[in-house]
Amino acid sequence: MSNNQQWDMVIRPKTGWFDIDLKELWRYRDLITMFVKRDFVTLYKQTILGPLWYVIQPLFTTLVFTIIFGRVAKIPTDSLPPFLFYMAGNVMWGYFAGSLTATSNTFNTNAAIFGKVYFPRLTVPLATVIVNFLQFLIQLVLFLGFYFYFMLNGAPVQPTWWILALPILLIQMALLSFGLGILLSSMTTKYKDLRFAMAFVVQLWMYATPIVYPLSQIPEWLLPYYILNPMVALVESFRFMFFGTSAIQLSQILISWGVTLFLVFAGVVLFSRIEKTFMDTV
Repeated sequence: MSNNQQWDMVIRPKTGWFDIDLKELWRYRDLITMFVKRDFVTLYKQTILGPLWYVIQPLFTTLVFTIIFGRVAKIPTDSLPPFLFYMAGNVMWGYFAGSLTATSNTFNTNAAIFGKVYFPRLTVPLATVIVNFLQFLIQLVLFLGFYFYFMLNGAPVQPTWWILALPILLIQMALLSFGLGILLSSMTTKYKDLRFAMAFVVQLWMYATPIVYPLSQIPEWLLPYYILNPMVALVESFRFMFFGTSAIQLSQILISWGVTLFLVFAGVVLFSRIEKTFMDTV
């Protein structure tokens, strides 16, 4: 056998905390595309309504919020139409919660395939975030339909020039759900209780985010701690872009970005560390 053989790829063991090859993800972009197609098509493949569930879920949730929090509890919405106010929050929260829940189960739900063949493990949570983003785009179209309907009927909503920064906002939301999701996924391989606590934590987190109430209702003494929740700035920035009304400040947006980038960094590092030994604990 010749000693001058050329290899296209050499797989070596990774041992360090920061031994992360991001270029490898780009080489496996076709695999990510395959995962996206698989998850997006099969999610509602054997359902009667199919992709209509992407529309039904936020619509009915918004209706329930409008009745309970708007009509019964009479929570202020900064003079905005309650239905539109709640739909904006639900569309944003739906993407974050869906991506977070799915990516936090990466190791547990893919243990069988992870134990049989090699490929960059980060491709799976990346595909999950992309699939949920496609669902979000469908729900965003639904939101825009109601948005223009209310605008044409004289509702006090006015888009701002900040709407041009919407792609940046969506990138941050994707990074946040991805980073926190893989961080929790890494922790659940050892601490199984986190899997059972996730639904409860996500539900509590929603009420700690201005989904059913505006940021202006938060008392001053609580605000410095409240804005450490990165979803606060994301939801309020989204409303400010489309409605022109919000109590969000630039400093709070920067804090949100800082927390998001930290979670992404911590998540990628811990995920890359755990993927080497997770089969022993999953």
